[in-house]
Amino acid sequence: MSATLEHRLIQVTRANQWNSLILDRAVQLGFEDWWLTAGCIAQSVWNIACARDIHVGIRDYDLFYYDPDTSWDAENEVIGNASRIFADLPVEVQVRNQARVPLWYGQKFGIPFGPVNRASDGIDRFPCATTAVGVKRRQGEFQVYAPFGLTSLFDGILRPNHALWIPEVYEEKAARWQREWPYLRRVSWQLVE
Repeated sequence: MSATLEHRLIQVTRANQWNSLILDRAVQLGFEDWWLTAGCIAQSVWNIACARDIHVGIRDYDLFYYDPDTSWDAENEVIGNASRIFADLPVEVQVRNQARVPLWYGQKFGIPFGPVNRASDGIDRFPCATTAVGVKRRQGEFQVYAPFGLTSLFDGILRPNHALWIPEVYEEKAARWQREWPYLRRVSWQLVE
């Protein structure tokens, strides 16, 4: 991954005040393995590219963490703690234990999610490889997780990720994003590269 693109991603992520505050406070949840991920990162990049307010069009802010305790009660407690930590932010922060995803994913999407051993496993399986990006801050240092790199994100090219066979989810998300950020170009799910 290009160090220049990684540096740019951190700058853009920090320019979104809600991302920055979430990154500063997430450590209070007490998990070592977590990432701020998905739309709040990618869409901040797209807003800058379109010379729009950096916060426009971002529906929610996803915070993935990993906890081997897959009980509903344990996740609900973390969600409650997060609600208090982020209560003053005017955005929706969705906090989810990635270890629990295999418990409900098959029923929702009709295919198994597979085992999860870390928070980034969820990022690896995003239907759009372009948005498979995570950022976290540990001991003052920013870390970036981007299993498919950052070039497509900064070039505005939506690329599918075939890790899970959910083409309808990819196509729906990509179409919605193109309506919001018309400069984005979409690679068809069926196109093999």
